[in-house]
Amino acid sequence: MKELVEYLNRKHLIFKSLKEIKPKELGSRKKISIHLGVDLKGYYAVVMQVVKKSRVLRKEASELVLLHEKLEQHIDSRVTKKYAIIKAPLCSHARTMLEKEGWKVWHESE
Repeated sequence: MKELVEYLNRKHLIFKSLKEIKPKELGSRKKISIHLGVDLKGYYAVVMQVVKKSRVLRKEASELVLLHEKLEQHIDSRVTKKYAIIKAPLCSHARTMLEKEGWKVWHESE
């Protein structure tokens, strides 16, 4: 959690609160970390972190969008800011799809 907060701080993002939500709570078996935060203006933000060795494809990007929708239903509120931290090879189609959906994508290849 500390690494994530420091990473977001380097990206000039500060949250009043940041809590982890297990993918299992949303009915998913994906191996990603989901964090729900409240920014300084009081808006909800979601940070999804994907760490894996294989390529993140378009299908998986659409699953991230679906998880965002399930998260909104789970907390019964609208999540306005969406951030994806991807530490894996990323397909260009997946990146453009996420950006069209309003996501801010940070890609770090390992």
